[in-house]
Amino acid sequence: MTHFDNLETRSADDRARDLVTALPAQIARAQALAGYAGRLDGVDAAAIKDAAALAGLPVLRKSEIGTAQAGQPPFGGFTMRPASGFAYVFQSPGPIYEPGGIEHDWWRMGRFLHACGIGKGDIVQNCFGYHLTPAGMIFESGARAVGAAVLPAGTGQTDLQVTAAHDTGVTAYAGTPDYLKIILDRADEMGVKLGITRAAVGGGALFPSLRAEYAERGISCLQCYATADLGSIAYESAAMEGMIVDENVIVEIVTPGTGDPVPDGEVGEVVVTTLNPDYPLIRFATGDLSAVLPGTSPCGRTNMRIKGWMGRADQTTKIKGMFVRPEQVAALVARHEEVVKARVIASRSGEMDVMTVQIESAGGDADAYGVSVAEVLKLKGKVEIVAPGTLPKDGLVIEDQRTYD
Repeated sequence: MTHFDNLETRSADDRARDLVTALPAQIARAQALAGYAGRLDGVDAAAIKDAAALAGLPVLRKSEIGTAQAGQPPFGGFTMRPASGFAYVFQSPGPIYEPGGIEHDWWRMGRFLHACGIGKGDIVQNCFGYHLTPAGMIFESGARAVGAAVLPAGTGQTDLQVTAAHDTGVTAYAGTPDYLKIILDRADEMGVKLGITRAAVGGGALFPSLRAEYAERGISCLQCYATADLGSIAYESAAMEGMIVDENVIVEIVTPGTGDPVPDGEVGEVVVTTLNPDYPLIRFATGDLSAVLPGTSPCGRTNMRIKGWMGRADQTTKIKGMFVRPEQVAALVARHEEVVKARVIASRSGEMDVMTVQIESAGGDADAYGVSVAEVLKLKGKVEIVAPGTLPKDGLVIEDQRTYD
């Protein structure tokens, strides 16, 4: 397979030379924006030429963007255009608002889909959400960049998804790792043979056992690491040795809460600077954990690699492709005066994520709690009522029991 472009195979010297021009220009753009007022004052943009120089700048956290957006909606002064100048305005849980463009591969997802072997002649069943959040459009933009057609399926209505995949000749899947299994299992129950041979997944961990199950079905499944704010950050190739960092971001691994880079190979928080000229996020803290993987990929792509998603720096956990945050658990407890505390447990069953919510209460109505769970956590889960004093006093409100090896 040829590479997506010649950026992927640049030498380290060529990549560093290109950054000497691109990075100072991006810092200068950020300095002109209201969102960075007081953050980059006195910084000589021309001197910020590499990741080492970036490390001296402050880290930007999503909570800070949310605060800025509340004061200057919708983007908080972090974009080069007003909202009306973008093709899309998205809302992610928080709420946090993100811009989107229709310029060629605005989120840079085409590089990942190309690495998956998806291109002209393919029909991609895009099962990422199209409702308010940007994931659906991120992957649709990537499919457009590689010349593939898209079945904009979104989530749910599995029987219709099976029928559409069969009738339209779908050859590739894009969506969360788990949902493809739901479609495939339902197709088996319906006696429908599908032609999916490649899968591009994200939005949750791809567990080795699930990847192996897909391989047994003749489906090559690769995963990417992306966020609504940044677009593509890193992606797997057929070599499946870590994730290769995208060519238009700079990734640092830092000590959580400090912004100080850790030695290569040590686990830390992923901090990303994007070179997107429309939305210059400088040292944006993702809250995710990873580590640098030494060396370069056998596939010929030469950019740095990370080990992939290794958990969260805080207790925020992604379940069924959706983030569950400690503040949501606190809001759930506050809804019911008889509830003392609650604990969300993420586990696996039958290659699917399972969410169990344990609620300390002297009585209470499990059905009512279930409604609150769906409304506040945005996910349905099993509710277990336990007696006050039962839950561990370990500071955890979200416990991830899944293993990622």
